[in-house]
Amino acid sequence: MRGKRQNALPGFGLTLGYTIAYLSLIALIPLATLPLKAAGMGWGRFWTTVASPRVLAAFELSIGASIGGASIDAVFGVMVAWTLVRYRLPAKDLIDSMVDLPFALPTSVAGIALTAIYSENGWIGGLAAPLGIRIAFTPVGIVVALAFIGLPFVVRTVQPVLADIDRELEEAAATLGASRGQTFVRVIAPALMPAAITGFALAFARALGEYSSVVFISGNMPMRTEVVPLLIMTKLEEFDYQGAAAIAMVMLVVSFVMLLLVNLLQRWSTTRDALG
Repeated sequence: MRGKRQNALPGFGLTLGYTIAYLSLIALIPLATLPLKAAGMGWGRFWTTVASPRVLAAFELSIGASIGGASIDAVFGVMVAWTLVRYRLPAKDLIDSMVDLPFALPTSVAGIALTAIYSENGWIGGLAAPLGIRIAFTPVGIVVALAFIGLPFVVRTVQPVLADIDRELEEAAATLGASRGQTFVRVIAPALMPAAITGFALAFARALGEYSSVVFISGNMPMRTEVVPLLIMTKLEEFDYQGAAAIAMVMLVVSFVMLLLVNLLQRWSTTRDALG
């Protein structure tokens, strides 16, 4: 029919079927094994496992450090994206490629490098040690590691949005007497906010499950610098599969709730900007 719009992809039913089948095989079915595995231990043992002081300390550290690292990335990621988009830099392509280095670099290599730099014998750690500041083998070192691996998520999310912002809007704001700060807050920030929130969510999700880069710089001290992924690995090494599944189940719920809240915040920000 002439009035019927032709789509490049197959019809809705077939495309939806492929989508559901792919998501089921890759994500839904594997994740469904967690509650099934944890259900076999009973509610009493489940609560005893996830509410033990060691596990609660690991949850507090992992969630807090992930939020801290993602927050740092949200601030400095926007700055890096702004610099790459708005300024002409020498060796700009090289600098732009270096942003993706945490993607390509094995996380274990990143952990070793960060530990060497931030330990008391390292370049930065040696300067901070006389001031009474310890970075490696403390929660601060974990935040640093998580900020390192999460930075590209914010930069690559914000960069294309920043490049698409019409410079004439900024010029119009300046013509009307707005200062640079007012122009950024009222013109640029609302356009960047959804992308920055998305980048924060991606960095947080990556940080929450990070393992290799953290185990080197954290020191892995129970109740102090032990993160949840390491605790799950410890349970698996002890052949406590149900205990590992219980902890992973709680982490899955926390991740889902956090990402849901971030997505709702992003939708609210987009709707508010669209309305005025």
